Amino acid sequence: MKERVKPSKSSISRRSFLGKSLAVGAGTIGAGLLANVPTARASGGLTAGDEAILRLLAAAELIEADLWQQYNELAGIQDAEVPGGTGNPAYTAAIEVLDGDMAQYIHDNTDDEITHAAFLNTYLASKGAEPVNLDQFRTLPSSQATGAQQIGRLTNLMQLTVDTSFWTRYRSDSLNPDFGDTLPQAVPGLAAGQFPAIPRNDGDLTPPDHLQAIANTAGFHFAWIEQAGTSVYASLAQRVTHNEVLRILLSIGGTEIMHFQTWQDKAGNAPPLTDPTNGLVFPDLNADGELTQTNLIMPEPTIFLNRTFPICSIIRPTETDGAAARAINGFIADGLFIGQPPAFFALLSQLIEAADHARHGGGGR
Repeated sequence: MKERVKPSKSSISRRSFLGKSLAVGAGTIGAGLLANVPTARASGGLTAGDEAILRLLAAAELIEADLWQQYNELAGIQDAEVPGGTGNPAYTAAIEVLDGDMAQYIHDNTDDEITHAAFLNTYLASKGAEPVNLDQFRTLPSSQATGAQQIGRLTNLMQLTVDTSFWTRYRSDSLNPDFGDTLPQAVPGLAAGQFPAIPRNDGDLTPPDHLQAIANTAGFHFAWIEQAGTSVYASLAQRVTHNEVLRILLSIGGTEIMHFQTWQDKAGNAPPLTDPTNGLVFPDLNADGELTQTNLIMPEPTIFLNRTFPICSIIRPTETDGAAARAINGFIADGLFIGQPPAFFALLSQLIEAADHARHGGGGR
C-alpha cells in the first residue's frame, strides 16, 4: 500500500496496549479519571458487576456516537435530531452508490447510538452510580473536508484498519470464533493498512475511484462497528444479575443486530475497484463462492456450544469470558483511537477489567 499514515510518536502504540495486561495501576491515572472508575460497592441496588457492565457499555456507546456523528456530518441528514455539519455532496454521492437511502440510514444509526449513550448514563445516575464522561478526550482532529464541523473528536476515522472477517464468519457453516476458529478476510487489503473512511480534506474528493474507495471503506466499517455491538451485548448479558439490567442489554443489543443486518447488506453493493492512490483493492465478492457471496446476509447456521451438536443460525461470537476486552481491543485494533493519550487507554483498561470480572449473581470487583 503506497499511502499509510502512521500514528504520531506522542500517541500510545495500539500494539503495545493490546499486548499488555489489562490491569493498570491507579498511579497511571489522574485523580480526575479515578472518579470515573467503578468501585466494588453496589450503587442504588445495582451489583458492582452490573454497574461495571453498564459503564463499559455507556463508554462504548459514547465512542460509537462520536464516530457516527462524523459520518452523519458528511453523508447523513443534518437536522434537529442529529445536528452538526452541512454535508459533503461528493462523498454523499459515493456513499449512495451502496444504496440510495444511505443518508437516512446513517442519520438513524447516529441517532440510535446517541440515545443509547444518554439512556445508559441516565440509568446509572438514577441508581446513584457515576455516569461515564469522556469529554476530556475529545481532542482528535476533525476531517478538513467541506461539511465537517471543526471540533474535537473521540475517534479517528482517517486511519482505519478494518477487520472484514465478520463477512466470512457469518457465511461459514463450520467455523465459529467461539471455538478459536479464524475466518478469512473478505477484503484483505482493508486489514493490512490504514485507510480513511471519510475524506480527510477536499483533496480526497478526486480522483473518482479514490473517493469511491473511501466510501467502500466506510460501508464495511459501518457493518464492522455494528457486528461488534451485536456480539458484546449478547456476551455481557450472560454476566448481569438484575432482570432490569438484563432487559436493558437485550433491548439495546437487539437494535445493534438490526443495524448490522442493514449495513452488511449495503456493504455488499460496494463496487469492485482499485484505489489509484494507494493500491487498495475491493474485490468482486461474488466471484469466490458462498463464503463471500453478497446476498447471503442471513446468519448461516454454524457450530454452537459443541461441535457434535447440530449447526444452528446464531450471533457469533457470544463467548462471555473476556467479552469486554475483546470488544474494546477490537476498537483499538481498528485504529479508532490513534492519537489518544495514554490516560485514555488507562481508563479503558479499568473499565474493561471491571466489566470482565463481573459475574452473574453479584460477583465482580
